[in-house]
Amino acid sequence: MHAATLPGAASAPAWPIRYLLFIAGMGGLLYGIDVGIIAGALPYLEATAKEAWRLSAQQLSFIVAAVLLGSVLSSLFAGAIADAIGRRWAMVLSGALFTASIPLIALADGYLPLLLGRLLQGVSGGLIGVIVPLYLAECLRADQRGRGAALFQLLLTIGLVAAAVIGLLQARTVDAAAAAAQALSEAARVEALFAARDHAWRSIFWMCLTPGLVFTFGSALLAESPRWLMRRGRTDAAHRALLRTRAPAEADAELRDMQAAARSGPTGGAAASDRLLSRRYVLPFLLACLILALTQATGINSVLAYVVNILNQAGLPGATANAADVGLKVLNAVMTVVAVVLVDRKGRKFLLMLGSGGIVLALLAAGLLFHQAESGQRDVRAAIAAQVRDDGVTLRLDDATLRALGAEAGEAPQLLTVAYRYGPFTNVATRRSDDAGLPVLHIRRADAVQEDSVIGAFFRQLHLNPFADPADARTAPLRIERAQLGAVPPPSHGWRMTAAICLFVASFAVGPGVCVWLALSELMPTRIRSNGMSVALLVNQFVSTVIAAVFLPTVGQHGYAVMFFFWAGCTVLYFLTAAFLLPETKGKTLEEIEGHFT
Repeated sequence: MHAATLPGAASAPAWPIRYLLFIAGMGGLLYGIDVGIIAGALPYLEATAKEAWRLSAQQLSFIVAAVLLGSVLSSLFAGAIADAIGRRWAMVLSGALFTASIPLIALADGYLPLLLGRLLQGVSGGLIGVIVPLYLAECLRADQRGRGAALFQLLLTIGLVAAAVIGLLQARTVDAAAAAAQALSEAARVEALFAARDHAWRSIFWMCLTPGLVFTFGSALLAESPRWLMRRGRTDAAHRALLRTRAPAEADAELRDMQAAARSGPTGGAAASDRLLSRRYVLPFLLACLILALTQATGINSVLAYVVNILNQAGLPGATANAADVGLKVLNAVMTVVAVVLVDRKGRKFLLMLGSGGIVLALLAAGLLFHQAESGQRDVRAAIAAQVRDDGVTLRLDDATLRALGAEAGEAPQLLTVAYRYGPFTNVATRRSDDAGLPVLHIRRADAVQEDSVIGAFFRQLHLNPFADPADARTAPLRIERAQLGAVPPPSHGWRMTAAICLFVASFAVGPGVCVWLALSELMPTRIRSNGMSVALLVNQFVSTVIAAVFLPTVGQHGYAVMFFFWAGCTVLYFLTAAFLLPETKGKTLEEIEGHFT
């Protein structure tokens, strides 16, 4: 008889389970803040950092992607850290790193400290993404495991909501500052808006400090994972850990299952030779990696990170886009509650198929909407190239300039996007004609060509050149590669785009949002679970990092529709994987799932 079916389960202790779920949920909250906080901060960071620090579009993309890159780096070592110091202390470490990242970001006075702070935030997120689902899988009963992973995802979505609400509050503050500055001279108005936007993005990060402290100190009071203790030969401690969340008879039965699984696995020298790609492990390991890679290939992290920018481009102005962002994040949380109810009833396979199918429809709709808007833009490359003076362009988007570029007087506000390069260095600049804070478009060498980095110089000394050499761009002429001018879409278009993204978010929450964490923790056999989860999450975060890093340059060069259509194609593969390759794991113990593959 399996532990999940014992009648003693009804008398299992309640408060230790609730506390465990609360702290694990706080880990999900931090993970959600990691992903979502940049969405509200990015418009203000972009408006101020480009002027103060001369950041390029690629550098801004790196700041967004740094959290994901940090996750990639920590995913390499998360399993080893969890095995070495235990699941509980690894969670404490991840919370401490998140807490330390906040002042580093909020007090940043340049590109490097901001990038390092975001990397540190990502390292924390990578540890949380591996260790918290691992801890839940090893501590909860089979009939609770689905709800435990769903709760982690639910608090993750609440973290996204909290980040969006913080962004909305700051957006309203900036809008109020913009309204108050209308009576000022142009120079004073620009200075006032710069100060308001700079304060806004810094305040957004400061408000995230408290949940980091709660998770850090709360994790220290948790019990250690019974399966980690068993692997260390601490049978009595494992039994005591089980008794914290199970009735005595249930704890005894589960302990016997754990001991039997340990005896049936390879021992001694054979255990040392067990590898992730051993024949008995290769199928579940590769399947988990594929599921996690395709989860990120839906574009979910980039949509959440850039959603305010996306909705601005689709036609929603200022704080309206931030309000829509809050609505999206609330919908995400609500649909995650639905997933919590369904995941242990309908099963993982059904929800993944349902969710991925809805994502395909949503991404196709969003791509078609952007294609409709972008197909009406004018090619003004020749006109912009004619404005080049001394390898630079200075252009004020006033009525006279807009008429010279082909826009009719009295048309809707215009959006100008210019992609340009100096030698190997490329950049994208955008301006809206109705932006009171940035009335002039400047294209300068200093905005695109960064100083040589220590890493780049080191590789060049080895006669390797993975990074562009600033020496090649010091005298290179300015080349205008693409210049498009078109009317900013009306708010009705923006609301249709919001509806498409709502379908996307709802479908993701019901399917991949919850089930991906279960796939990560359930498909891996016990002997490779920690290291296997690290490698699988590494694949997950690598895909997400690449997409986020190329997002702004890609949409600047080719438009938003291309990105949405690419994500739709990847999600079709996701649906096919869920339909034909994924086994159902609902209601099975970890040992039963392992037995299915062997």
